[in-house]
Amino acid sequence: MGGVDVGSEGGKKKATNADINMVPFIDLLMCTIAFLLITAVWVTNSRMNADAQVPGPPNPDKELTPQTPEKVLNLHIGETDFALVWKQGATVVSEVRVPKPPPSDSPILRYPDLAKKLEAEWNTNGNHRDPSDKKLDQAIMHTDNRAPFKEIVAVLDALYATKRKIKLPEGEKELPVFNMTFSVR
Repeated sequence: MGGVDVGSEGGKKKATNADINMVPFIDLLMCTIAFLLITAVWVTNSRMNADAQVPGPPNPDKELTPQTPEKVLNLHIGETDFALVWKQGATVVSEVRVPKPPPSDSPILRYPDLAKKLEAEWNTNGNHRDPSDKKLDQAIMHTDNRAPFKEIVAVLDALYATKRKIKLPEGEKELPVFNMTFSVR
């Protein structure tokens, strides 16, 4: 047990020691340490990388040219068709609809018409075609939460079917033209 000397009062020399029970204090300390350790893991996962750049050019005498955003393919999976929408920022550059084939009993689902149309659309609107350009075009898949998994896999297969040659240090290699992400509502 810990003790605390409260000192003497006035001129009287009376020793007053009070025993403090340290167990509740240690319990509180252990709970706060456990809470700190548990929440520290979640705090690091929820961070966003952000720049603290002030709007405007760093040198007020020098004009900055505004950069146009790259074109992005938005692939919407509908009930009866697929919508291929190329957007540059908020501007729609082109929109094409590809009908879905009728459902089949095959356990493996394929969309060859979608793959052909994706290749044609990339040849028309793709940003990164040069073999020395290692960057991929961005594709965003928009789908309903109730979409069957085999349908999503078939769309991904069609999306990754279009390939291009990229020069790498170890030689040329054929890679998919799109870097795909899922949209979040």
